[in-house]
Amino acid sequence: MLSVAITSCKMENPLLTESPLEYGAPQFDKIKNEHYLPAFEQAIKDAKAEIDAIVDNPDAPTFANTIEAMEYSGETLENVASIFYNLMEANTDDEMQAIAEKVAPMMTEFSMYVSLNEKLFERVKAVYEARESLGLDPVQMRLLEKKYLGFTRGGANLNAEDKEKYSKLCEEESLLELAFGKNVLAATNAFTLELTDEAELEGLPDFVVALGKQTAEEKGKEGWVFDLSYPSYAPFMQYSARRDLREKMYMAYNTKSVGGEFDNSQIVKDIAQHRIQIANILGYPTWADYELEERMVKTPAEVNAFLKQLMEPSLPAARREVAEILKYAKEGGFEADELMPWDFSYWSEKYKSANYSLDDSMLKPYFQLESCIDAVFGLATRLYGLQFVPRPDLPGYHKDVKVYDVKDEDGKHLALFYADFFPRASKRGGAWMTEFRGQSIRDGVEKRPFISIVTNFSKPTGDDPSLLTHDELVTFLHEFGHSLHGMMAEGRYGSLCGTNVARDFVELPSQIMENWGFEPEFLQSFAKHYQTGEVIPEELIDKIVATRNYLAAYAQVRQLDYGMLDMAWHNRSAVPEEGVREFEKAVLKPSALVPQVPETCIATSFSHIFSGGYSAGYYSYKWAEVLEADAFSLFKEKGIFNREVSGAFRREILSRGSSDEEAVLYRNFRGHDPEPQALLRKLGIVK
Repeated sequence: MLSVAITSCKMENPLLTESPLEYGAPQFDKIKNEHYLPAFEQAIKDAKAEIDAIVDNPDAPTFANTIEAMEYSGETLENVASIFYNLMEANTDDEMQAIAEKVAPMMTEFSMYVSLNEKLFERVKAVYEARESLGLDPVQMRLLEKKYLGFTRGGANLNAEDKEKYSKLCEEESLLELAFGKNVLAATNAFTLELTDEAELEGLPDFVVALGKQTAEEKGKEGWVFDLSYPSYAPFMQYSARRDLREKMYMAYNTKSVGGEFDNSQIVKDIAQHRIQIANILGYPTWADYELEERMVKTPAEVNAFLKQLMEPSLPAARREVAEILKYAKEGGFEADELMPWDFSYWSEKYKSANYSLDDSMLKPYFQLESCIDAVFGLATRLYGLQFVPRPDLPGYHKDVKVYDVKDEDGKHLALFYADFFPRASKRGGAWMTEFRGQSIRDGVEKRPFISIVTNFSKPTGDDPSLLTHDELVTFLHEFGHSLHGMMAEGRYGSLCGTNVARDFVELPSQIMENWGFEPEFLQSFAKHYQTGEVIPEELIDKIVATRNYLAAYAQVRQLDYGMLDMAWHNRSAVPEEGVREFEKAVLKPSALVPQVPETCIATSFSHIFSGGYSAGYYSYKWAEVLEADAFSLFKEKGIFNREVSGAFRREILSRGSSDEEAVLYRNFRGHDPEPQALLRKLGIVK
């Protein structure tokens, strides 16, 4: 009777049954929270059975019955986890977070079941040691080497006692990362600035006031409400003439999860400690040594040298920029001797407006979201021949999500694309691309990807549509670049396809797309005033281009600071004895551009490195900027819509995944290794 009940449950669970929708699209309209835990339990059971079948195979280990069999195992579990964890970021609730805490040890235990499986490793090792005599093609050899390295990096060579320690540390660390992310989300949602006096709105343009009014209505409040979501926080800091309110917002944003109910201070240290212990058990001196082994930049020394190479010319240039803003502020009535952090966005925005006559309120009317969507899709058409066909018949996971069928130039289905643009309490801040299913080919049957883009763009307010800032347009292009990397993936093995590349290579396809946001020919093709239909004037485009490098050195130093802070936490053999804030202040003091505020802390809400997969890898944003600056120069030379160049970029970069060393893929496209001077020249920091 029990087995019948379980079978019935499996039949009814949309996470465990094959979707009847076209392309096997996820049945988001049928998935409920109650389905997740049973789905994980069944999928893990099935995945273990698939591993057991490999281990118990009486035939001698071969590439097909061991390496490929492993690659194709756990497909259901991967599908369940992709849906659950992606929705945890984009449309979560308390119940899902509770489920995540139950699932975390289950997933860690399964990971250990595979990575610490001695008999499985024996089979993998046997194939690996015979690799030169197997007649494997280059991609098969790449897969074999990756699988073998995955085992050694996952503790396969440890003794029984250390395997147990390693397993326990990994499980604890996964729970710590969950707790970190949960605290950041809760701390972000806990703060609101509620204004009821119109005098408190001084300096705010109409679009910011309208957003504040809409947020207040949504929260059932009087007046205007501003919160710590980026579309609310950033323009408030740019435009509010009330220094006291800017300080209040700044302190709330930059003390997220520092003390109080959602404190991450100890969690940060605990995560760092666990990572050091995991690295040590596996034979690496630091977590950074462990993480960098599979990157383009292979060692902590190389990362630090790279950051230093960019910081040395950037820091004096950034200090000159800050001095210029301070001089302007004093001429405008600013009475303090130095700009505090909550002053900088305000006065730099006024300086930009005065010297370049450009601010977001002038540009937003030309960047209606729907026009931007058409333009970004159209760019993919011009470069790669892609077509985006709306599919309202396919369900999204929220009413705001739009679904598109992506077709190649010859009409062939390439991917499903899920677009989720607007902020909500159930979604974390920021913008990202992810996938519900990756590319793979098994037994001659190809499964094309399900790609998702998630942003937090301003929602329509009153009679006005959603209007993007130029920065938001650039963000859209960035995440769409990641999406193209996923959509145009080709290859047999999912673990080598799409965005499954070295962490310091994955940002190249995204960051190169940002360049079109500053190209006049592209902007004039779609940027029209949402009320009058007027094409964006050439003088505004000239100002966008002219201001591209406005405060470029300042922005570069800020990003390099994040990279240095990341390495400071992860390129060490012991957790710092001092407090998280004190440690951070010491690390960042040499490159501080404005006074440090003792109460604030970056690390306690630095999700990228403490819960987002970028630990010992934040430098990769700058590394990718170097790659894209060098790569885009070829488009500039041949033409920004040149199909020969875009075809080569698709062929050598976008479609190849990690089928070869990333450094080789880059050289195949560009003809030489990346050069940091390309970025410094692009930003105008060096001539």
